Amino acid sequence: MDFYTRTGKMALGSRLRRLSEQMTEQAAAIYDLYQVDLQPKWFPVFYSLSPTEGKSITDIAREIGHTHPSVSQTVRELSTKGYVIEKKGETDGRKNFILLSPAGADVREKMQDQLDDVTSAIEKAMKETHNDLWRAIGEWEFLLEQKSLLRRVQEEQKIRESAQVQIIDYTPAHQSAFRQLNEEWITKYFRMEESDYKALDHPQEYILDKGGHIYIAVYKDEPVGACALIPMDDGGFELAKMAVSPRAQGLGIGYLIGQACIDKARALGARRVYLESNTALKAAISLYHKLGFRKVTGPPSPYERANIQMELML
Repeated sequence: MDFYTRTGKMALGSRLRRLSEQMTEQAAAIYDLYQVDLQPKWFPVFYSLSPTEGKSITDIAREIGHTHPSVSQTVRELSTKGYVIEKKGETDGRKNFILLSPAGADVREKMQDQLDDVTSAIEKAMKETHNDLWRAIGEWEFLLEQKSLLRRVQEEQKIRESAQVQIIDYTPAHQSAFRQLNEEWITKYFRMEESDYKALDHPQEYILDKGGHIYIAVYKDEPVGACALIPMDDGGFELAKMAVSPRAQGLGIGYLIGQACIDKARALGARRVYLESNTALKAAISLYHKLGFRKVTGPPSPYERANIQMELML
């Protein structure tokens, strides 16, 4: 138990497997006690069957929550033991149905006292504990059906890694990263245009000196994202030149840097934030909706690639 105390929740699966192995080992001894010639691993399949109503392998697997191959293997072993029989379907001769054989039905009847005693023993054992293990297992099964453990760990990984992302003000030292990050995604889907070169090659002149702002996202001391706020004639700002490195996607950087720009625009007294994009960029459009932007119709865009305009009223 010292090992599990040291490792904590990380060893949940290993600890459950250890408990399962203990239960299985003791279950085998209990079958011997009642002189029932059955292996513990066969029980779910065996107990789901009856002498009168046949079930397909698929039906059994679905009912007991086991895989089709594992149920097939158990059925083969039970068949070798003489406890089950297979019958062809009456309407579909290609489909086999599994039933308890007379020998299997005898075992089922013989083990009734064992089932009653085991149930009683477990119920009494549970009264000696502070927690209801049976109910807790049911709760965990339900939780993992709603969201797998893998997905839950992925979410925690994202939270931890996202906390390491810093959103900082642009400096001249970031100019090459600002250009590279944007050029990378633009050339992947479209082509660089004259307005791109102006803003990316001369951000001081075309963005900052005009009252704009640029944020850089830094992860592990590396610039991995960028976004600019460009002043508009109506007093609002255009959200532009948002880019996230493919190496850092999945950390929520787009949302973090986009929200930083929105907060900056609000602090500067802007009434709205406007942007232009392309509907082929589904992840980007989804992000903009998440940030609160909605589709609008505005004046023609200077960019060939732009086919959607969106705004956020502040």
